[in-house]
Amino acid sequence: MTVTAPPIASLPNRIAAMARRYPKGIAFVLGLISATGFAPLHFWPLSLLALAGWMALALQAPNMRRTLAIGWCFGVGHFLFGLNWIATAFTYQAAMPEWLGWIAVLLLALYLAIYPAMSALGGWLLARKTGPHHSRALSLSALLGFAGCWTLAEWLRSWLFTGFAWNPLSALTLPYAAAPSRWIGTYGTSALVILAAGLILMLAARRYRDSAIGAALLALFTGAALTDQMLDAADSAVENKGGANTPLVTLVQPNIGQAEKWEGAHAAANFAKLAQLTKPLPTTDAPRLILWPEAAIPDYLERGYPSYYYDLPADTARQRLTALMNQVDVMLLGALKLEFDQAGNAIGARNSVMSLFSDGSLGPRYDKSHLVPYGEYLPMRPLLSALGLSRLAPGDLDFWPGPAARTLDLAGFGTVGLQICYEIIFSGQVTDPALRPAFIFNPSNDAWFGHWGPPQHLAQARLRAIEEGLPVLRSTPTGISAIIDASGHIQQSIPMHQAGRIDAHIPAAFSPTLFSRFGNILPIMFGLCLIAAAIAFRRRHG
Repeated sequence: MTVTAPPIASLPNRIAAMARRYPKGIAFVLGLISATGFAPLHFWPLSLLALAGWMALALQAPNMRRTLAIGWCFGVGHFLFGLNWIATAFTYQAAMPEWLGWIAVLLLALYLAIYPAMSALGGWLLARKTGPHHSRALSLSALLGFAGCWTLAEWLRSWLFTGFAWNPLSALTLPYAAAPSRWIGTYGTSALVILAAGLILMLAARRYRDSAIGAALLALFTGAALTDQMLDAADSAVENKGGANTPLVTLVQPNIGQAEKWEGAHAAANFAKLAQLTKPLPTTDAPRLILWPEAAIPDYLERGYPSYYYDLPADTARQRLTALMNQVDVMLLGALKLEFDQAGNAIGARNSVMSLFSDGSLGPRYDKSHLVPYGEYLPMRPLLSALGLSRLAPGDLDFWPGPAARTLDLAGFGTVGLQICYEIIFSGQVTDPALRPAFIFNPSNDAWFGHWGPPQHLAQARLRAIEEGLPVLRSTPTGISAIIDASGHIQQSIPMHQAGRIDAHIPAAFSPTLFSRFGNILPIMFGLCLIAAAIAFRRRHG
């Protein structure tokens, strides 16, 4: 006997009537509410309710066009509110008016909303028809369809048009419920968030048995991943004697604001802040790995440039850094590297992390590979510069990308993977598969990210730690700097807009996770399996 699932119209009549009358407006409001679950608000129960409402609206849509409109309006609200910090970046660029920042956020939201629209359409198509207007029934096939399509849409968003993977839904699950990321990545874990929101719909429709089964399966999957993570942590602690066998780091946050960072008049004071926070402790002379933020100094450390490029000669710039170090210390710091043509003219720059030894010699270097459009280079420069637009970061030269993720060997300090600032948000792209590092260093400059950007950035660094089973260390000028262990937990941090330093041992790495071995093929396959299951359930009960 075929049992017909209750349609969404069985929800409270008043809400259902309002949803039928103003579906796009309600979808937009639900999108705004859904973004409150991200840092710094962390109102994740509201996000789940909003996602549930979004799915309900999509299922009640009479046709594909209305479904896409509902999904798109939801996405506009979701990204407009969640990415409000981008508008703050424009306040640091004198060449552009502040209001242009909000125009940029709106335009970005209008584009990114395409991905929730695709997810809404996928869930609608995979649900069973019900009622005279071709709306869809609330069913397991619908929920699996929404979840699978959302996973694939987030993965597409991470690389299409250079990618913008900011705020995956899995960021709502930190810290404990994010453990499945070690198996299915953050995009796969986002599907679990959609399924959790779908359980709310099931409860609202009084489908208690299905809700209980779904909740049990989610709890079992998450619990198994968390148990696996805890066992890995226990093995790692025994093997490394609680971290005593790992190198000692001095991680510095100078609290230098964006307005001060590039002003020549503040250069001496800025360096003094960094120097004061870096000096060796009198209680120990153990070797330290000193970690400074992205673009920590304006000096060029490489020799061989034409003399007029140097405010300080390269040797002098290095000497004042080594004066802060013990004899066996190593420093990793953000600095710029210039690229020249054959005539000796600078034609490009690289955003780099350089390693400096206590004898003044430079070690291996990492050049940022995933650059920020409009921040580090201006796309279609001849056209946009003619319109008076410029990069948000100061300077006339566009940055050039380096190769992909790279592991640096720092001898006694082990191997380190580098991801500069924005790069850390790209799941599955943060380590060199040929040489797994012992930890990831993520120097960043979040000073122009407003109040919302830095905690959201930190959340995504925590997701990378869980996925890869590697500790992540962040040093930023104004915060949030932190030491994150391989479980994604913050061991120590320095709050925003506060100067400070952290002296600690690097947390131990876990054994390679499933995701670290196979990467984003796992969430892609997980999403496709959810869609296949949705099709199977639809055919069985259709």
